[in-house]
Amino acid sequence: MIDILVGSQMGAAEYVAEQVAETLVQAGYEATLHLKPELDHLNPRGVWLVITSTYGAGDLPDNIQPFADQLAQDRRDLTTLSYAVITLGDSAYDTFCLAGEKIAHLLDMQQAKRLLTPLQIDAQNAELPEDHALRWLPEFIKQLK
Repeated sequence: MIDILVGSQMGAAEYVAEQVAETLVQAGYEATLHLKPELDHLNPRGVWLVITSTYGAGDLPDNIQPFADQLAQDRRDLTTLSYAVITLGDSAYDTFCLAGEKIAHLLDMQQAKRLLTPLQIDAQNAELPEDHALRWLPEFIKQLK
């Protein structure tokens, strides 16, 4: 079971998450999208894939900020959790993909296991964000086995 935690302000990260979830299901995995993730509703022994955009000055989107606040305040044991992060951002800003870095830092602080280097998708790239994510997905799946 893969919990996909979505942080999306304008819809792009949500669309990427939907495409990733569909591909994971086609590959035989069970994937659940969480558009308003809550710490108490997630499996701390499973796999979390965080897909978020960076908003404003490196901020998390409104729908995932409460989850980040829960992570920062709760300090529960996440040593049995594995995770990966995909972040959408714009390299024209010095806060490029900072939202994903913030979530990864919170998970690292609680000793969750990072499966691979976070994927950072740049809005300056002409390629569609979902295409970039789907090209990265086989490496993520390899880490699950």
